[in-house]
Amino acid sequence: MLFDVSRGDLADIFGEGRLVALPATAFPPSAAGTRGARLLQTVGVPSGTLWLREPDEESGRLPLVQDVVGSEDFENFEDAPEGAGTWPVIGWLLNAHLALGPGSGKVYAVDADEETVQELHTDVSSLVHVTLRFQRLLEEFTFGSGDGDGSSGSSSDEEADFERLEREVERIRQETSSVDPLPFLHDETVWWVVGEEIAAGQRFTGDSPGARSLYG
Repeated sequence: MLFDVSRGDLADIFGEGRLVALPATAFPPSAAGTRGARLLQTVGVPSGTLWLREPDEESGRLPLVQDVVGSEDFENFEDAPEGAGTWPVIGWLLNAHLALGPGSGKVYAVDADEETVQELHTDVSSLVHVTLRFQRLLEEFTFGSGDGDGSSGSSSDEEADFERLEREVERIRQETSSVDPLPFLHDETVWWVVGEEIAAGQRFTGDSPGARSLYG
């Protein structure tokens, strides 16, 4: 695994109640025993920015790529690796289905509208790492004085806050890319777009310090 991530570390930051994992029975036999699948079973991800897929109520299995985009339509997708239609869909991020390639261990972004399949993470630990970093930023960043009382400062203070937020987003990109370049390979990856939205002051939930200081 590229990044050292553990259930304990995530629980210390977000609490056990915020962590979501997938059962082993949700994966097809070709993927169930892979390191990526085991990480999603034992560590999971914090809920919020990234959402894991719910297994089907009847079969107990995750949907496959060909199930969510249509097997006939998938034949027209650009850059789709051989056999990608049978990969399990593990989650949803922005406008893309996230699929686990059992052979390589990579996580792929499948965009049904653009009909593309792009490598998004070299392994699942990278997925957990980026999710952790962005979710923690959203829950801990505070604009202004940091007291969360909703008081407003000057326009220059607000500008400085957004510059600070942008630096934090860029730091996540750079530190991640030094280990795994895929999540932020270019400015059209789904994670890059999520970072841009965060830097613009979006995605802060109402009960977070950032939202309270922005909106009162």
